[in-house]
Amino acid sequence: MTAPHPFIELNGVSKSFTTGAGRRHVLRDVSLSVGRGEFVSIVGSMGSGKSTLLAIIAGLTTADAGTVTVDGAPVTDIRRDMSVVFQNYSLLPWLSALENVRLAVGAAYPDMSRADQRARAERSLAMVGLGHATARRPSQLSGGMRQRVAIARALVTDPGLLLLDDPFGALDAMTRDTLQQELVRLGASANGPVTTVMITNSVDEALLLSDRIVPMLPGPPATLGDPITIDLPRPRSAEALQHDERASYVRADVVSALTAAMARRSLSYPGSMSRPEAHA
Repeated sequence: MTAPHPFIELNGVSKSFTTGAGRRHVLRDVSLSVGRGEFVSIVGSMGSGKSTLLAIIAGLTTADAGTVTVDGAPVTDIRRDMSVVFQNYSLLPWLSALENVRLAVGAAYPDMSRADQRARAERSLAMVGLGHATARRPSQLSGGMRQRVAIARALVTDPGLLLLDDPFGALDAMTRDTLQQELVRLGASANGPVTTVMITNSVDEALLLSDRIVPMLPGPPATLGDPITIDLPRPRSAEALQHDERASYVRADVVSALTAAMARRSLSYPGSMSRPEAHA
């Protein structure tokens, strides 16, 4: 499958940070093209630099070198049509779940009445199974529930660009399946294509949702491997993929690329690294 015209484009991106021990090089010469409406997953082990890469795409962190463009424009700030789901929830602790989501609606639709903003936020929370907890503050919610609020907040504005930082890791299996299918629905929305970049440790999760999987090859510094096209029919289900021979080949390709990269790293930097999950 030929990739669509690039909507997100990274060329030669590098990033390092100053620490007490000196300069820590995280990313080196990272290049990536994502077509409009594509769902691309970046899969790698924990601590390999995936979150830093997502922050650069989002405009939250500036690269030391290279270029980053979205829809042809250099990324200098957070886009109004973008939603991000972080690993740490990023909820305002003094507001209820409903108000955390309603704030996102208000920012995206400032002319919408307060009542309509609340109604939209309530529907989004109900979609993630939190219709009974709209009045609770984050401190009154479990970690998984807080992540569901964060996902409801991200999806409530029908974003054109969605960036996901391991969004389902803290969720139970049933909720994870429901929200994964909601992402599939969002990608086929009549409002237009949603371009999605997700970072994950789970190869099976990437297989379920993605058009392409890009292995992150661990460093330091890390870089990206060759993209692997997921040429499997939709809709997909986790159960069907477990018995699909083509899915097995793709899974093996991704795990092989990551395992080989980690083996090369261990020769240069002795010590263990977490393997990516072959199963969700």
